[in-house]
Amino acid sequence: MTMNQRNTIDLEQGWDFMQKGILKLKNILEGLPEPQFSSEDYMMLYTTIYNMCTQKPPHDYSQQLYDKYRESFEEYITSTVLPSLREKHDEFMLRELVKRWQNHKIMVRWLSRFFHYLDRYFIARRSLPPLKEVGLTCFRDLVYQEINGKVRDAVISLIDQEREGEQIDRALLKNVLDIFVEIGMGQMDYYENDFEEAMLKDTAAYYSRKASIWILDDSCPDYMLKAEECLKREKDRVSNYLHSSSEAKLLEKVQHELLSVYATQLLEKEHSGCHALLRDDKVEDLSRMYRLFSKIPRGLEPVANIFKQHVTAEGTALVKQAEDAASNKKADKKDVIGLQEQALKEAFEIFCNKGVAGSSSAELLATFCDNILKKGGSEKLSDEAIEETLEKVVKLLAYISDKDLFAEFYRKKLARRLLFDKSANDEHERSILTKLKQQCGGQFTSKMEGMVTDLTLARENQTSFEEYLGNNPNANPGIDLTVTVLTTGFWPSYKSFDLNLPAEMVKCVEVFREFYQTKTKHRKLTWIYSLGTCNINGKFEAKTIELIVTTYQAAALLLFNSSDRLSYQEIMTQLNLSDDDVVRLLHSLSCAKYKILNKEPSTKTISPTDVFEFNSKFTDKMRRIKIPLPPVDEKKKVIEDVDKDRRYAIDASIVRIMKSRKVLGYQQLVMECVEQLGRMFKPDVKAIKKRIEDLITRDYLERDKDNPNLFKYLA
Repeated sequence: MTMNQRNTIDLEQGWDFMQKGILKLKNILEGLPEPQFSSEDYMMLYTTIYNMCTQKPPHDYSQQLYDKYRESFEEYITSTVLPSLREKHDEFMLRELVKRWQNHKIMVRWLSRFFHYLDRYFIARRSLPPLKEVGLTCFRDLVYQEINGKVRDAVISLIDQEREGEQIDRALLKNVLDIFVEIGMGQMDYYENDFEEAMLKDTAAYYSRKASIWILDDSCPDYMLKAEECLKREKDRVSNYLHSSSEAKLLEKVQHELLSVYATQLLEKEHSGCHALLRDDKVEDLSRMYRLFSKIPRGLEPVANIFKQHVTAEGTALVKQAEDAASNKKADKKDVIGLQEQALKEAFEIFCNKGVAGSSSAELLATFCDNILKKGGSEKLSDEAIEETLEKVVKLLAYISDKDLFAEFYRKKLARRLLFDKSANDEHERSILTKLKQQCGGQFTSKMEGMVTDLTLARENQTSFEEYLGNNPNANPGIDLTVTVLTTGFWPSYKSFDLNLPAEMVKCVEVFREFYQTKTKHRKLTWIYSLGTCNINGKFEAKTIELIVTTYQAAALLLFNSSDRLSYQEIMTQLNLSDDDVVRLLHSLSCAKYKILNKEPSTKTISPTDVFEFNSKFTDKMRRIKIPLPPVDEKKKVIEDVDKDRRYAIDASIVRIMKSRKVLGYQQLVMECVEQLGRMFKPDVKAIKKRIEDLITRDYLERDKDNPNLFKYLA
């Protein structure tokens, strides 16, 4: 039979045949005894649809079949599916729903195969929804829309039961929630709006109830353990049955209710909060705290603040200890260095810049370095320990705001170590300079490096001088002479008085000057007698004792070779020294441990009316003694020098900024100046204002005529 001879199938006849096939499919789905579809059955049903769709009008029943396809689902859902769901509740209803959804998908798959010809031509040409979509839409509109509220409540109820420790059927929940996802046909709207939103709301309420009880009953570590466990379980829920897109939102809710809401109460719990954990060094609990609070927005800020308070309090306590033991100035900084390794920068800056017993941190740190690096220092450490400690000193320096003050104190102490041969080890001296250079830049250490180099050059110079003396018998100073030539720019500034030298010493100065002129004619020698030392023999009645004294002390003692008694005024005139220096050196020779001179009247202080004579009866069990001359307290001078340098630095900074900007407002200028100078010191805003005024008077800047807060650079 050819195509043209094919009998026309009318709608009623064709649909009767199709309904038998659909009924068979329904019976199979309902589990009734029914043989499976054979390939012949399938072909007959497919061909019937094909024929009814390819007949010539008015017998092309494509539209009617498309409608009847949908009606088949609607009828099945209304007569069978909905009644079976309405009579069940809770978990049983969920199980029924899963079963009905699985059956529905099978029904859609089979019917869309029977009606496949519609999909290929009729639907494609008319741009209608495809068969599969029509089948799923029927379930969504008739079943899902009616029961999704009940389903959602049943699922949430089961989740809460699980949270309370009950066993639930996780596979069932997974299958139910898959329906919410699949019903969206590629979109997550149904899952998010009909389930997730309510589930998140319930989660927040559940953990809010729990947290309000735990915060009252539990210690901070116990509460954090519970919170961590809850977060772990919620994550587990996502991996087992919730959709992966819910994870971030779910955890955010739990973290908010358990941590954000009670953060302050939790961290400040009296005997178990953050302060207590830091105090008792509870590392495990503190790491848990960090893990938990790092996950919430700005969660670490209160933790960091408490940590900052803790470090500040610990550091301040150490500074207080140092106050109480101010006589032993090195201890406090060493303890601080140990603590630095676990400190917050801000907290460190707070207490690191507090003074101790009138000394700034910059001075104390320089003194501590001096104790480590000088011979006979109070710190008896191995080479490795010294290196390690110096490393920590440099790290600590980063927190000290007055780095320039540290540099000046350090330079003063370095000068004494180098000039009086008190440095224990050249390697360590160079090592700390390298570390300081890395931390603070080359400008910071250039002068100190110059000082160390000067000493090496001075030794070479001394060797040349000794060779010169050997080659020139006429140039004999008469006594052993060592001269250390220094470069003025590198070393701290020292007062140079025109001390009236004893005749023996005048010859020495002349001989060395002649030698130095053979080396260079362009450099001027300035003698710093206050830094010199002399070894002189004191011929006492009991025995001759070698006295190690300063040049000042030696000059004073040699006066007594030509006079038995000298008054204060005579000594002062003959030496040409200031009152302060004369008082200091006479006190060291007549009132201190070694009384080389006798004083009338015999008091403990020096006054301008005193008279002195050589104490020939002086003796000591040693054949060689050092008579110390108390150093002048240079702290005030160091601070003055640093202040002067700061004025120059502020001037230079302002001019640099204004040169590049040409016009700038007051606030902006101050801010940029503070930023530029912050590496070395914290400039005082008042000082900057003062320097701006000074630069205006010196015609570097001018004020804007209309706006007094605006400055212009004058080229």
